[in-house]
This record gives sequence, C-alpha cells and structure tokens, in this order.
Amino acid sequence: MSVSPAWEVQEHAGATSWFQVRLAFEDGARVDALAVVAEGRVSIEDVKAWPALSLADLTVLADWIEEPLCRACGMESYADEEPEAADEGDDLGGSRRARPAWPRGIEGRWLVAQEYRAAQEEGLDPVLAVMCATGHSRRRSLRLIAQARDAGFLTPRHVRR
Repeated sequence: MSVSPAWEVQEHAGATSWFQVRLAFEDGARVDALAVVAEGRVSIEDVKAWPALSLADLTVLADWIEEPLCRACGMESYADEEPEAADEGDDLGGSRRARPAWPRGIEGRWLVAQEYRAAQEEGLDPVLAVMCATGHSRRRSLRLIAQARDAGFLTPRHVRR
C-alpha cells in the first residue's frame, strides 16, 4: 500500500489536502483512491478498482486505508481512540452512518408526511425533501411517501371513482 500527497490548497483557517492511495494485492488486483483531508476529517472522493469491488469490499475500504492514510497526513487514527461505552444505545452494529437511522413503522411514515407537507407549503419539491431527510434514493423515498398515503397521513393522489 502506498500513500502520496497529490496537492494542497491553503485557505484562510487552514488547508485542504488530497492524497493518492494505492492498494495492490498479490493476485494483481488494485484499488486507487483519492482521499481528502480537511478540518481534521478524512473522506474518500474517488475510488477506482480493478477488478471492480464488491459492496462488501467497498464497505471495508475505509478500514483498509485508514491507518496508513492517517499516518501520512499526521493525524491520529480512529483505531487509536478509546471505544465509546456500549451502553449508549445508538450503536448500529458498527456501521458508519452520516445521519441517524430513519425510524421504521408508523413513526417513520408520519415523519415522511411531515417532511412532504412542509416542502409543499414552502413551494419546494416534496420528493426531494423526503430524499434529503431520509437519505434514501428517489425510488425508496417514493415508496415511503406511498406508505404514508396508505397510512392516511397524506391525501390520496387520485380521486377514487
């Protein structure tokens, strides 16, 4: 595995740095990634792999490159930090989510209806508002909106004859 600086942009309060990360495996497979370090956070901007990564491999990519990348940019690795107490109740099985999980069932449908109506009142796209609130795709958001309609939280789309 190799990590090399690609470029750096100086800003008023600090700098944003890009790093080229390359993983080479014994069977000839390789993964190239472009990582961004800004404000003490590391994110992956681009990933190219040959052969293509499976979803399972893509989910562990961060674990593969985390420690060498943090060493290269002078940050502490998340693996070095003390684990938080397990009794907090918000642990989702070790997954890394950008937003909290959307509630399921009737509560989730009610929240979808609230987001939908709030966007309608503001003159915004209600489907896009549900997508942003839930983090789901357009198809999944439309399905959630339909479930909210079926539960009676939203008016029916068409007049029944």
